[in-house]
Amino acid sequence: MTEQLSPGTVPRHGLRLPWARLGLAALGAVLVLFVVGPLLRLLFLATPQGLADGFRDPELQASIALTVAAASVATMLAVVFGLPLAYLLARRRFRGRRLVQALIELPVVIPHPVAGIALLLFLGRRSAVGGALADIGLEVVSHAPGIVAAMLFVSAPILVSGAREAFAGVDPRLERVARTLGDTPWLAFRRVTLPLAGRGILAGAILAWARSVSEFGAIVILTYNPKVASILIYDRFTTQGLPAAVPAALVLLLVALAVFGLVRWLQPEEPR
Repeated sequence: MTEQLSPGTVPRHGLRLPWARLGLAALGAVLVLFVVGPLLRLLFLATPQGLADGFRDPELQASIALTVAAASVATMLAVVFGLPLAYLLARRRFRGRRLVQALIELPVVIPHPVAGIALLLFLGRRSAVGGALADIGLEVVSHAPGIVAAMLFVSAPILVSGAREAFAGVDPRLERVARTLGDTPWLAFRRVTLPLAGRGILAGAILAWARSVSEFGAIVILTYNPKVASILIYDRFTTQGLPAAVPAALVLLLVALAVFGLVRWLQPEEPR
């Protein structure tokens, strides 16, 4: 039988529901405050004069230019070599597919100093690969290519994962329809699949670029000089103290926030 309630009576479960929601909101607010609080504290230190000094700093300008250039090259390499792999993982079922996917995602769980040491052993002049590259005039360790290598190592999994999800979200029947209308496999991919997955691929590429910009642990071991922005901030903090590091940290934070806003704008809206 259905419980009959007199007018003005509140169900017993209705008394608990608002308190449960309030408790969940309070727990979530603690974590949000922990994440946002330090960033807001750093932003509150920003003054027009301080930002102007930071942007006028020649060493910081050169460091940011190097960071942007190296991250862009690493992202382009990840796109060139990662998109075919992402498409293969999204469209084909083959023996060892899960192993390949796990290997690509492995850098995500490796501590970054460990990644730097591994890259140093793999690309150093005493290794077979590093020695062969040095013979053709491509020095990696303590040079700009080492920065690109470290950035590519940590950011490629992000691009491959994002592109794989974007390709998986495109109905393969659309490609088959294009094939029946006379398109070659490459033409069907270029005209149908790539445009439909393009937004997700672009978001993954931007995230990979941002991850490259923020990398520190692998780069500091592989190539300390020339200095990217993250290493310059660390160097100023350890040698000159917090006041010297804050302007550079503010500039890099503003770049990161701009990239984050662009990624959020590119992501499709969640269905209601």
